[in-house]
Amino acid sequence: MDGEIFWAALALMLVLEGLFPFLSPGGWRQTFLRLMQLRDGQLRFFGLTSILIGLVLLWIVL
Repeated sequence: MDGEIFWAALALMLVLEGLFPFLSPGGWRQTFLRLMQLRDGQLRFFGLTSILIGLVLLWIVL
């Protein structure tokens, strides 16, 4: 059961990650170019924020 949940979560993540470049390739490209201009500290902040939001959502759901 736990393995199934892991693979389902991975599949859902891939679907969500693919939506933006599929629906708006130009917008995705512009966003990626802006991300390339950020400093390492800024990227780490966004990464940490994303991790924390994900953990809070998991805590709420489970």
